[in-house]
Amino acid sequence: MGEVVKDEYSTDYVAGQDNIQKFGLDLHAPVFPITAVLVVLFVVGTLIYPGEAKEMLDGAKWDIIATFDWFFLLSANIFVIVCLALIFLPMGKIRLGGEDAKPEFSTLSWFSMLFAAGMGIGLMFWGVAEPVAYYTGWYETPFNVAANTPAAERLAMGGTMYHWGLHPWAIYAIVALSLAFFAFNKGMPLTIRSAFFPLLKDKVWGWPGHIIDVLAVVATIFGLATSLGFGAQQAASGLNYLFETGSGTNVQMAIIVGVTALALISVLRGLDGGVKILSNVNMALAGVLLFFVIFAGPTMAILQTLWTTTSSYVANVVPLSNPFGREDEAWFQGWTVFYWAWWISWSPFVGMFIARVSNGRTVREFITAVLLIPTLITVVWMSGFGGTALQQIQNGIGALAENGLTDVSLAMFQMFTNLPFSEILSFVGIILVLVFFVTSSDSGSLVIDSITAGGKTDAPTAQRVFWVVMEGAIAAALIFGGGEDALGAIQATAISAGLPFTVILLVMTWGLLKGLSHERKLLIAKGQM
Repeated sequence: MGEVVKDEYSTDYVAGQDNIQKFGLDLHAPVFPITAVLVVLFVVGTLIYPGEAKEMLDGAKWDIIATFDWFFLLSANIFVIVCLALIFLPMGKIRLGGEDAKPEFSTLSWFSMLFAAGMGIGLMFWGVAEPVAYYTGWYETPFNVAANTPAAERLAMGGTMYHWGLHPWAIYAIVALSLAFFAFNKGMPLTIRSAFFPLLKDKVWGWPGHIIDVLAVVATIFGLATSLGFGAQQAASGLNYLFETGSGTNVQMAIIVGVTALALISVLRGLDGGVKILSNVNMALAGVLLFFVIFAGPTMAILQTLWTTTSSYVANVVPLSNPFGREDEAWFQGWTVFYWAWWISWSPFVGMFIARVSNGRTVREFITAVLLIPTLITVVWMSGFGGTALQQIQNGIGALAENGLTDVSLAMFQMFTNLPFSEILSFVGIILVLVFFVTSSDSGSLVIDSITAGGKTDAPTAQRVFWVVMEGAIAAALIFGGGEDALGAIQATAISAGLPFTVILLVMTWGLLKGLSHERKLLIAKGQM
């Protein structure tokens, strides 16, 4: 007989047992009302004093970034190392949901959903703008290299890839794997607090857990609302660039209404008939767009850029990850630390959504799909879009070469202008931006609904509808009432939330390793490993 090992992670707590069930709703008693009050007070205050709020919150954001830059960078490095180790450690064989669990979605649909929720929209926005910004010296350059030089080109591609490669996906992977393990293998509610069971035990179902979940919901709502607002501005700029529709408040509001309506339809169709289908459409459209750019653009130069991007990323990933003694402080605080804080503030939403769709996968399969494959795809994407833009600048072609980076939201469309079928490309680009936002809004609503329902994944549809409408309403109110100042204030709040969430993620990492190690002992004792 094998050694008897007691399961230290058993609990009598059932998802939603503290819920209030009235008027067809199923709400977690403390989390929902506290979150609602905080969000309303914050949004109203920001709308009344948008300029003052942005100035105060921006100041707090940059103080946090300047003071804790080393902490953000070191923590992100830890997440990457842990994820890579899990691929090779024996606990990588553990299957989420138990040995008999089967994946709910096909591998392609699964990957499409996690990629669309993770950062698909960001690649559309920054795939051209970020390499161009570094290469031309529009902002500080990595390691303070001279702009418009071969060294600037290498670091433009390597630095961009650094911000969209292993580190952000490792942040998402830690949260997602922690939540999936404790929910599917230990039967705990699918909510952020469950990952703290190794530290807090049954106290996690009380006020410590309530506070964790409230922070997660607030960060998710503000992150989604600001992204929807800024995305509406980019889509409006693109429509104006193509059709001269104007890009003012009315156009932006119409875009938000349209995105919210589509997200509402997707929510009503459910996870399988909504988010999955939209995510598959996203990946297909993005793939067509990418391959067209590669083969209709400077193909040989793009292939060379692919090598430049990969080699520069590999060569500079360690120096770029070093927070001490940096001479390019303005660049790494203004870009890298800003990005890390943003990814971390988004990690509750993206991590929980990835966890929700990942039951039945082994830990090794999970990390490979969430960490390595997106990084490889991003290398190709950045090389195609960024490489084409840099070639145009070097050859003196188009607006980016003539005027530089004047409007970040227009950079992709300006690059498209110099390719065949440019208007069709730009129109597809706008559609892709909008559909990515629909999937983000839809998946975000599923996550917020799960947390505010006490970790239940089958809460009434009316609640998901409520959260979809709320996200759109907040974004519309911020644009209409306060414009960029109000959006900037909410974004600064979301990024500032990255600091406490970094501590939360470090605790999650410890709990995850402890839980997986214990699970492996249980499986060995049962003769299943």
